[in-house]
Amino acid sequence: MPYLTSAVLGAALCCFAFLGLKARGRKGSLDDFVSARNSQTSTTLGLSFVASGMGAWILFAPPEIGAFIGPLALAGYALGSSLPFIVLGFYGPSIRRALPEGRSIAEFAEACYGRGVRHWVTLVSVVYMACFLAAELTAIGAITSLLSDVPSSWVIIGVTLTTLLYTVSGGLRASLATDRWQAWLLLALLVVVSSVALWHLPAMPSSAAWPSIASSDALSVALTLVIAVTAANLFHQGYWQRVWAARDDHSLARGAWIGGIATVMIVMVIGGLGMLAAMNGVPLGEPPMPFFALLNNAPPWLAITALVLAVTLVASSVDTLQSGIASLIVSRSEQPGVSIALTRWMTVLLMVPVVVVALQGVSVLRLFLIADLVCAATVVPVLLGLWRRMTPLAAVGGGMAGLLGAILPGWVSHASISEGIMAASFPNSVPTLAPFLGALLASTVVSVLLAYLRTPWNQGQL
Repeated sequence: MPYLTSAVLGAALCCFAFLGLKARGRKGSLDDFVSARNSQTSTTLGLSFVASGMGAWILFAPPEIGAFIGPLALAGYALGSSLPFIVLGFYGPSIRRALPEGRSIAEFAEACYGRGVRHWVTLVSVVYMACFLAAELTAIGAITSLLSDVPSSWVIIGVTLTTLLYTVSGGLRASLATDRWQAWLLLALLVVVSSVALWHLPAMPSSAAWPSIASSDALSVALTLVIAVTAANLFHQGYWQRVWAARDDHSLARGAWIGGIATVMIVMVIGGLGMLAAMNGVPLGEPPMPFFALLNNAPPWLAITALVLAVTLVASSVDTLQSGIASLIVSRSEQPGVSIALTRWMTVLLMVPVVVVALQGVSVLRLFLIADLVCAATVVPVLLGLWRRMTPLAAVGGGMAGLLGAILPGWVSHASISEGIMAASFPNSVPTLAPFLGALLASTVVSVLLAYLRTPWNQGQL
């Protein structure tokens, strides 16, 4: 059985590598490598948003939220997962007009506020995406151990090397090409796995009921997830790349809506499976993993299918993250060949510590939550960059106020700044609303106040 599983996974990865290498850009320019400028239709973008936004996380988080918290919190998670696409769909055309030759969120920040803010935004974005990469590779290792006898390290390294092969070689065009096929594949696999798992569910007992968490607590969790997931994903450079890759404004807007609506539907369906597993009395395991608990009563072949689904999910998100990081760290050198070579090597080198962390099998949830919180403290000042009253001082002040706002709730409630910092670092790895709401409100209020009180100075080009 391990040999069959290894062969199936190897075949899937080889197909992804073939599709990515086949789609390599022919222009050879740095700009085409990181932006695929003005080349993608709305359908391609929509499928790309779906594939790049999905990851192994959808097999863990939504089913658990559905099983233990209920539909309200699940709806918040689905909305938070799709909102970044919708925001860029609305906001992206303005960004394209203001910065037609742009390539990244960092360049947008520099054009609005100057090089200092660019460095800060680059750091936040790279840290967030590195956490995302580590989480995805850790997840595929855990899923491999759960569903097969194949060594998890083989799959972690195999996914990493395969995606690096075509993203380092072909850049964004390669990632977009594989996304298109991976989106259709993961949708088909989701239908197969979900249908078979539901068919083998035990009969629902007459005492079955929705998760019993209080509606106020569910609403709090929903708001927390909307803020955290939306803010963090707006620092996902892979999504920003697609702003300039779109053929035109209409393609961007329509593609964003396709991706957003599809993401809501997928997250709700997967989360609904978790709810059904809990309501039908399926043993959820320890730690609880409702989606995988559904596979216990299913035919053995479904485990291999689910593993291929997981590899597809991880590969589709990892190649987007690798391409996004490449566009952030790219040099502004006027020698395109040197710049592309440097970008490729830096992307490979950055993956080394990510893989080392993933091979440890440690939980990265707490680190993820901290990165989400930093993004929540920074996202509004960055997005206000197109407002002509905004200044670098207002942006930096808003970001600093956001960080202070994150620790303020715990500081006030415990009368201790150290307790406030501890609460904002999520010691129990549980997302709580107060730090995220404090970060978002403080950064918004201070940015707007400083923008009105100060005369614009040292602004960028926009």
